[in-house]
Amino acid sequence: MKVINNQQSCTDTEEAVHLRESVQGSTMEDVFRLMEEAGHEQVIFCRHEGSGLKSIIALHDTTMGPALGGCRMAPYRTTDEALKDVLRLSRGMTYKCGLADVDFGGGKAVIIGHPEEDKSPEMFRAFGRFVGGLNGRFFTGTDMGTMPEDFVHAARESESFVGLPVSHGGSGDTAIPTAYGVMQGFRATARHLWNSTDLGGRTVAIQGAGKVGARLVAQLVEEGARVIVADVHMDRIRSLVEKYPGSVEAADVETIHRKPCDIFSPCAIGGVVNNRTLDELACQAIVGSANNQLAEDAHGDRLHERGILYAPDYLVNAGGLIQVADELSGYHHERVMEKTRSIFDMLLKIYQLSREEDLPTCRAADQLVLERLRQVSDLKRILLGFERR
Repeated sequence: MKVINNQQSCTDTEEAVHLRESVQGSTMEDVFRLMEEAGHEQVIFCRHEGSGLKSIIALHDTTMGPALGGCRMAPYRTTDEALKDVLRLSRGMTYKCGLADVDFGGGKAVIIGHPEEDKSPEMFRAFGRFVGGLNGRFFTGTDMGTMPEDFVHAARESESFVGLPVSHGGSGDTAIPTAYGVMQGFRATARHLWNSTDLGGRTVAIQGAGKVGARLVAQLVEEGARVIVADVHMDRIRSLVEKYPGSVEAADVETIHRKPCDIFSPCAIGGVVNNRTLDELACQAIVGSANNQLAEDAHGDRLHERGILYAPDYLVNAGGLIQVADELSGYHHERVMEKTRSIFDMLLKIYQLSREEDLPTCRAADQLVLERLRQVSDLKRILLGFERR
C-alpha cells in the first residue's frame, strides 16, 4: 500500500490528487471497517523494496498477552485477498490461545509471494526487522509456505521468533504435539458419541497426509482403526497404503469428504466445510488439524442442524501453538505434552455445553473464549506496580 502525504504540494498532478482522494476515501476506510467487524487492534503493512518483501501483520486481541501466531507465505492474487486472510487467521489465533490456556493473544502475518520462488535470506531479515519494531507485541514462526530455516534469518534481526530449528535454539517439530492434540480430539469425540475412547474398529477419513496427517494415520492404525486417506501428492498415499496393507485405503482429495466414515479429519487446506461439501458429508463427526475448516461460521450452525459433531479446529490443532508458546518461558517437552493432553477435557466441556444449551459446538467454544477474555481483562485491573531500574 502506498502512503500519500496529506498535504498537497504545488507540483501535484491531477492524477496524484485523484489517487490521494481514492486512497483516503475508500481503501483506508475499508481497512478500518474490516478491523471493526472482527475487533482487530492493529494492522501493519510492511514493504522492503530491496528484498521484494510485501507483508501484512494483524494483531487481533492482546488482552491475554502479546500476540502469537504464524507467518504464512502465499502468492495472493490481490492485496485485499492477503488482508482478509491475515485478519481471519489472526482472529482465530485469539480463540486458539484462549482455549489452549496460554497467556498470549491472537496475531498472524502473511508474506505475499510464491514460497518456492520468491524467498531469500534478505526478505526474512527485512521481515525480522519489521517484527522487531513491534517491541514484543507480536511473536511469530512457521505456517503454510514457510519453514523453520526461513526464520533463522529473521531471528538475526529480532528475538520475536519461535519454532526455530533445534540447532538454533528452537523446540523442534511442532507436528508432534499437533498430531497428539488431534488424537486427543478423536478420543474425546469417541467418548462423547460412543461412550468409549477406543478407536479400534472405527473408520477415519483423513484429508491431507503431510507431517500431521501421516502421523495420525500411523497412530490410528496402531489403535486398530481403518483409515481412508487422500492427498494431492500421490507418492505419500502410495507409501502409506504399502506400509499399512489392509488398514489404509486411498481416496481422491476432492471427494474424500463423501466417504462413509465415523470421523472425517481435514488436515490440509481450510474452508473444507462449505456450501458445496456440507450436504455431501457422510460422517458422524469432524475432527482435524486444518485451520479454518468452516468456510463461514454459519456452516457450523448447519452441521449442528444435521447432527454432525464438529470439534472446533482452533482447539484440536493447538498442540503446535502450545509448543512454541512454551519456548518463550523455557521449553520443556513433558510440560507441552501434558498441556496438549488437556485438549481432551476442554473438548468434552465444549460438547457438554453444546448439548445442554443446544448450541453449535463452534458457538459453545466461542462462548468459553469470550468468558476467558473477560476474566483475564478483569484480573489485569490489578496493577502489578513498576519495576525499579
